[in-house]
Order: sequence, then structure tokens, then C-alpha cells
Amino acid sequence: MKTVMLSLLISLCLLSVPFLLSWTLDVKAETGAIYVDWRNTIGPWDGTLAHPYQNITNALKNALDGYTIFVRNGTYIENLLVNKSVSLIGEHTDLTIIDGSGIGNVIVVTAENVTFKNFTVRNSGGDAMDCGILLNYSSRVIVSHNIIKQNTNGISLRFSSNTMILNNTILSNILNGISFHYSSGNTISDNIITYNTNAGIYLLSSSNNMISGNTIFSNYYGLHLTLSGENIIYHNNFNNTQQAYADTTNSWSHDGEGNYWSDYSGRDLNYDGIGDDTYAVDSTIQDNYPLMGMFSIFYVDFQGKMYVMPFICNSTISNFKFEVATETADRMILFNVTSEETETGFCRIVILTELMNYPLIVIIDNEEVQPNLLSPSNETHTFLYVNYTFGTHIIKIISSKTLYLYTQLLGDYAKLQSDFNSLNSSYYQLLNNYNILSENNTSLQEIYNKLNNAFLEHLSTYAENTRNFQNLVYIFTAAISIFLLTTIYLSKCAHTRISIKTKVEEEKLA
Repeated sequence: MKTVMLSLLISLCLLSVPFLLSWTLDVKAETGAIYVDWRNTIGPWDGTLAHPYQNITNALKNALDGYTIFVRNGTYIENLLVNKSVSLIGEHTDLTIIDGSGIGNVIVVTAENVTFKNFTVRNSGGDAMDCGILLNYSSRVIVSHNIIKQNTNGISLRFSSNTMILNNTILSNILNGISFHYSSGNTISDNIITYNTNAGIYLLSSSNNMISGNTIFSNYYGLHLTLSGENIIYHNNFNNTQQAYADTTNSWSHDGEGNYWSDYSGRDLNYDGIGDDTYAVDSTIQDNYPLMGMFSIFYVDFQGKMYVMPFICNSTISNFKFEVATETADRMILFNVTSEETETGFCRIVILTELMNYPLIVIIDNEEVQPNLLSPSNETHTFLYVNYTFGTHIIKIISSKTLYLYTQLLGDYAKLQSDFNSLNSSYYQLLNNYNILSENNTSLQEIYNKLNNAFLEHLSTYAENTRNFQNLVYIFTAAISIFLLTTIYLSKCAHTRISIKTKVEEEKLA
């Protein structure tokens, strides 16, 4: 009996293993996620998807470092203290609202590694230091894709660093849209900052911050920098009562591109979208590369990768889209532009060659125009300048593989034609050289014949002269012989006479 019971127990344990494993996996899937929904008014409240907390405060109390708090659409009347490394994610920016009910700071962040995204934050207290979002002695915080409005100050950093404020709309705050106090090494990028009573961005004793890609308009000060130097400020759009104030030196451009200033009246004689004349407010604000149109960025999501496409344009851009032609696989950028009657419109576009790597065709209102590629273009980026008359136009930019292949074939044909022409030219040059050599050969043959005839003539003369010389030698030899014989004969005669005379004299003496 004990053996049977033991066998049953073991069997039961084995059968329960899959269930236990499944349960364990389900728990792990929920680990680190907490849900909030104001509609769960009667509980239970455990932060699960089925039983979310009714408010964000309780979610923060029960969260651990590394948790993500997902907040459903609704209005949450709360003042939050974020003192843990968590991510707060709203369901929809316009519909997930945190309202401070006019009391103090709506949200205070004192922790590191916090993400705050997709909320509307409004209605802080009325004290001069009250904020929609206050980052106090914090770092590595991301505040993105929020609407921050109707507070005393929108977002404020105090003694904070390595924070990124990205893609927020910050408007209608009583003092400043964004303010930094003693905060360095932060990034403010791609935000819309408007209708703030004092400054769109206010920095006090804050340095080495990056401020780029923001649209800052309809504030009293666009940018106000007090005792704040060595900040890099570029690709921003300024249209404010006072564009900027600074009492220390900062960099107002980056990589040869500055900011758009609504009151800039300079020229662009080389048509590259960058003003030829410096924009200067005073000695501390000198933008040497002011933009001739507003800076904007469009994003292309293609084959699982996000591509950034920066524009400088003096027209309103709408209906931007990216398409791939079904039959030809050509990649196309399409958008509309609308410019005022007093202006000739232009857009300068930076296109990644990884996205559009074939030759570009530019079509304006169904009429092809010559692409104007600017000198900064290289292997990774194409800088394209397009201009047009005032009014509304439809612009298509096509990266055509067909055109690329045609251009390649045309290039190959041109090269073959060039090679053929070169060979043909070489052939005629060789033929001409041959004719010259042939003529030279004929001339040389004639000269040779003349020389040969002269040689034969001289040879004949030489032979005749040789014979004459031989005759002369013979005559000379004969004359010499005769002379010698005569001399010998006369000498002999003389000797004989002397001998006879001597003998006669001797006889006389005897």
C-alpha cells in the first residue's frame, strides 16, 4: 500500500511540473511592469494588468528600481516624487494627463536613470520656482514626447547632468519653458517651445549643454543665458521678441551650420541654404552660419531601420512620405511645399546614400528638373538643393535603379566609344607615320642611288688615277734607273781617266 501511494505521489509531482513551469514563466513576464488605470475605483489594486493601481503615487510606492509603470489614459490629480530608477510611460500624450492642481511642483525627480514619456503635465503651483517637471540632483534622465503646459516653469533642472529633453511640446508656461540651474552636460533637442512668458530656454550657471533642433517661437526671450558658457547651439529655429541673450561665450553653430533666425536678412549667393553673412546680436552672440530657412527633421522607417532626413527650407512642408515603387523598386520621397508670394522657395535636403544610393531624379509638379548636388556630398550623404517659384508645389525625389543602370550602360558605351575613337586615332596616326616613313624611305633611296652613282664615278676616277700613278711610277723608276746608270757610267769614266793620268805622272817621275 505504501508503495502504491508513493508511486501516485511521484506521478502527481511529475504531472505538475509543466504547470509549475508555466506559472513561473507567467510571473516572470509580469516582473518589472506595473499598470495604472484611474477607472479601477473598487479594487483590488496590485499593479497587474487585470488589477491596476488607481493612481501613479501608489504605483511608485510599490515599484522597484528598473520597473516600468504603464499609465492608462485619464486625468490624474497628483504631485509625484520619483525617487527610484523607473520608467513612466503614458498611453497617449494628449490623453494621459498629470494635473498638479495648482500646488507646488507637479513632478519631482531625484533619482538616476529615469524615463518619463507620453504625458501631459500641467497646472503647477504659482511660486516662481514651481515646475511641471523638476529634476533635482539627478542624472541620466530622459524626458520625451510630453506636453508640458500651463505651469510656472515647464521643465527645470537643478544641479543635474546627462539628461535628455527630447521631442516635447512646452507651451504657455508663466515664466520659462525650460530652465537649467547649475546643470551641465545635458541635451535639449527637437522640442517645440512656444508662448512662454519669459524665456523659451533659460540657463543660469550651466555649461557644456547641447541645444539643437528646437523650434523656439513666440516667447519673450528665445534663449536666455546667464553666466552660462561653452554650450553648443545649432539647428534651432528662433522667432521671438528678443531672439537671444548671453553674457558669456557659446558656440552658435556646429559643423558649418548654425540656426534659423526670423529677423536674419543676409544673402545666400552660392545657394547652399547657409547665409553668407554672419548673424550677430552682439559680441557674445555671433552665428557665422545662419540658416536661410527653418530646420526640420523627417523620419523614414524602412526595412526595420529608422533614417533621419534633415531639411532646411523657407517653405511650409506637408504630406511628407517615403515610398518604394512596386515594379521598378525605385525609392521615392514625396512632399508638398508652400511658399509666400514674396519669396522664391527652396529646400536643402540631406539624404543618406544608404537609403537612396542610386542617381536622383527631381520632379516638381510632374516636370523633371536638374538636381543641384552641393559640394558637401560624399559617400554617405547627398546634399540636395531644390528651388522653385512661390506657391504650392508637389516635389518628388526618386532614387532610380533603372536610371543608375542606364547611366552605367551609357557610361560603358561612352567609354567604349572613347576607346574606339582613341584606337581609331592611333590607327590614323600610325598610318600617317607609315606614310611619312615611306616617303622618307623613297627619299633615302634616291639619296642612296645618287651617293652610289657618285661612288662609282669616284671609283672609276680612282682607277684611272691609279693607272696614271702607276705609269708615273714606271716613268719615274726608269728615269731613276737611267740616272743611276749614267751616273755610274760617268763615274767609271772619270775614275778611268784619273787612273790613266796618275799612271802617266808616275811614269814621268820614274
